Amino acid sequence: MLDLEPPARQMKALVLGVRDDQLSAPTPCAGVSVGDLLDHVSSLAIAFRDAAAKIPGTGGSAPPPPSVDDLPTDWRTRIPEQLDELVAAWRDPAAWEGTTTAGGATMPAEAMGMVVMDELVLHGWDIARGSGQPFTCDPASTQAVFEFTSQAAQPGFDRNGLFGPVIDVPSDASLFDRALGLGGRDPGWRP
Repeated sequence: MLDLEPPARQMKALVLGVRDDQLSAPTPCAGVSVGDLLDHVSSLAIAFRDAAAKIPGTGGSAPPPPSVDDLPTDWRTRIPEQLDELVAAWRDPAAWEGTTTAGGATMPAEAMGMVVMDELVLHGWDIARGSGQPFTCDPASTQAVFEFTSQAAQPGFDRNGLFGPVIDVPSDASLFDRALGLGGRDPGWRP
């Protein structure tokens, strides 16, 4: 079981640090604004919370593209609450057993939990960069995301919708920067 609390805590701090005038700011995700990513985080928190609980009838279709226009007016309180619910759901050992569905994908629950970790960390970094906030990633989450992005960089892995093309990062770069590159992000990206 992975501990989703550290990246969720980081994400909550980032959400609270986004100013209204930054919602339209670009992020390392091409064509996706800070506000679009906040909408995505809100949706993913709900979808992956339900995937952890294996709620029947949920997660069967891909979500609509994220849009700042769909961001609720109370996003600064709603998203942190949703992230708390997400973390609580994945603390149950049963969440990591069997198979589950989210966003139209069915996979082993353990793999789905890894996707959640990756989403929280990489999109946390994206939001931090887009909004000019500092970002830190704890060592355990960094290691988990590096392992996941390393697998995703292997030939035959369907990166479509998850990652952009691999960005070459020097082999002596930090483990986190190498994970970013494997996840299709340039560690030096600035708006």
